[in-house]
Amino acid sequence: MDATSSSSSSRRGQQPGSSGAKTAELDQPLHALGFEIEEVSPAELTGRLVVTPICCQPFKVLHGGVSALIAEGLASMGAHMASGYRRVAGVQLSINHFRSASLGDTVLARASPVHVGRSTQVWEVKLWKMDPSTKEKGPQISESRVTLLCNLPVPEKMKDAGDALKKYSKL
Repeated sequence: MDATSSSSSSRRGQQPGSSGAKTAELDQPLHALGFEIEEVSPAELTGRLVVTPICCQPFKVLHGGVSALIAEGLASMGAHMASGYRRVAGVQLSINHFRSASLGDTVLARASPVHVGRSTQVWEVKLWKMDPSTKEKGPQISESRVTLLCNLPVPEKMKDAGDALKKYSKL
């Protein structure tokens, strides 16, 4: 998807198994913004987002709330896997914004666990602007810490909640 396509209609025709289809199955809010999940494991989740008008604040830069949504989403998926697919709940999110990402930029994201305990987990989520010339990480734009409860029982009616993660996870 390029920087000019931001509507859900441009994503409807995605092939099963594409990173967009994977994101749609794993996290609807991230998918709605155009985020694409790439790597999925209990040790690391990665993805990317092209900054489009739907995820910008009025000054045409990535909205800080979108960075927070990415952090919470990736950390929650990782904690769910790392806990053995128990129910998790975010209890604290702290985010620092260092630089902006402008309309059309591609943002790379990486989430990894800092602490995986029996009752809580702490995840670090970093976002970088992609360097357009190398397609590698450029300047870091934000860093988050997400603390989650991870010992919650899964309600009977939600026993299949982890199935999509199990499908895509590299254990």
